[in-house]
Amino acid sequence: MVIALKGIRVIFAALGVILMEDKEELRDQIRENYSQVALKGSSGCCCSPGCCGVDPAFDVNTAAKNLGYSEEDLQNMPDQANMGLGCGNPLAIASLQEGDIVLDLGSGGGFDCFLARRQVGDSGYVIGVDMTPEMIKLARKNAWESGYQNVEFRLGEIEHLPVANDAVDVIISNCVINLALEKQQVFNEAYRVLKPGGRISISDVVATAKIPECIKDDLTSLAGCIAGAEYVGNIENMLKNSGFINIHMVPKDNSKDIIKNWVPGKNAEDFVASYIIEAQKSES
Repeated sequence: MVIALKGIRVIFAALGVILMEDKEELRDQIRENYSQVALKGSSGCCCSPGCCGVDPAFDVNTAAKNLGYSEEDLQNMPDQANMGLGCGNPLAIASLQEGDIVLDLGSGGGFDCFLARRQVGDSGYVIGVDMTPEMIKLARKNAWESGYQNVEFRLGEIEHLPVANDAVDVIISNCVINLALEKQQVFNEAYRVLKPGGRISISDVVATAKIPECIKDDLTSLAGCIAGAEYVGNIENMLKNSGFINIHMVPKDNSKDIIKNWVPGKNAEDFVASYIIEAQKSES
């Protein structure tokens, strides 16, 4: 019976279907990975220290600048908020306005949330959602010690957002949706919580060619934002299926350099890329 079940699991895997117990195992692996990042400090890519071949002693500010953040962005940032994680700067395209309510999917130590609160001002509000208790604890500590009143962090999965319907103006996310095992559900949830006319501004990794099995089956690469990447065309279709309009998807200018630094020597930059993804919820 055990052999038969294993055989069925292999068949489902070959068909691109992940069984429920396998999904939970993968989620646990990703959650554990990021809990270690929160407990031990920055890592330099979407993975735990050194797992992508990155020197654990790398400079997080240099890494952040390479992703598109400015020197001004990095000033007066709470401790460990900037972990050097991500594959771009979603705030660079978000065009946040004073008074906006912003939701960050996979908020980590709170870096993008803290930057967003500067832009939305005291009349705005920022919500960060993360599935890792250790990250939520770190982000809340940073917010409390900094005296921030217009930012909060909620524990939850981005496939099941702890946010009310029609509640936010802008959704941002930095290299997190690729980790989700049910990406269509993520976009459905994003559409649900956005106000009519609201929009998403996301930086993420997408597949531009078939990912070799040796990387796709590697849990370390999955946690490193590589193996979980979906084809760019499929992402566009998912957004359309959720109801989004005005969809724009473009690769970052330095995408190859970013990916190459994550996975040296595996030519990952030939089949995945860092993309900027924008879309809008209809007004009605």
